[in-house]
Amino acid sequence: MVQPLGKVYLVGAGPGDPGLFTLKGKALLEHADVVVYDALVSPQILAMISPKAEAINAGKRRGRHSMLQEDTTQLLIEKAQTHAVVVRLKGGDPFVFGRGGEEMEDLVKAGVPVEVVPGITSGVAAPAYAGIPLTHRGYSSSVTFVTGHESVGKYRPTVNWEAIAQSSETIVIYMGVHNLAAITEQLHRGGLPLETPIALVRWGTRPDQQELVGTLATIAQQVQDTGFDAPAIAVIGKVVNLQATLAASRPQLL
Repeated sequence: MVQPLGKVYLVGAGPGDPGLFTLKGKALLEHADVVVYDALVSPQILAMISPKAEAINAGKRRGRHSMLQEDTTQLLIEKAQTHAVVVRLKGGDPFVFGRGGEEMEDLVKAGVPVEVVPGITSGVAAPAYAGIPLTHRGYSSSVTFVTGHESVGKYRPTVNWEAIAQSSETIVIYMGVHNLAAITEQLHRGGLPLETPIALVRWGTRPDQQELVGTLATIAQQVQDTGFDAPAIAVIGKVVNLQATLAASRPQLL
């Protein structure tokens, strides 16, 4: 095996607001030889990439894949053979529904030095910028993070929505907009009342942030009526009721 020249850094770009990007991540972008970035990384963070770096779009969006996952990993392995600093720039946090664990595993198996640089995940940041605390002593002492878009391929998980409905006071769903009608139906079957509040936050922490608030009974129809689309985070639980009070003090979107 040829000893790689460089090292791959799996860097979390955060949810979009450049002020939430880590100092370590910014320093790596400024010194990177190659940056392989995802579709959900904000333009302001992409602007931090060194002009001398080779920037490669490997973004994946529903129905539109710029690069297959295995091709992305192979690209990282190849670039590490000839470049000192290779950054894999991923939206949110690499290890929270970001396939960072898969990529790191493959890089380690290939003998490539790799390091993860965590980022703020959208499941925490988007609700916060919408005025929704995930925990509150008067409303919720438990949170479940779950993907609403189950993978197809080597591993196909089956989310037990009915069990989640019975075990968590706040539910945060990533990538669930397109399956929302089925998800809300299963949560109701699991015991959540139809009047349970739900909020959707699209492009959380960005200047074009959008929000849609409803209930388990109404949200799917609201999405259809308004044309609300992905990418969005869904927050389900009584904490959503706090938005009316706390949204006035939300962070300023830049």
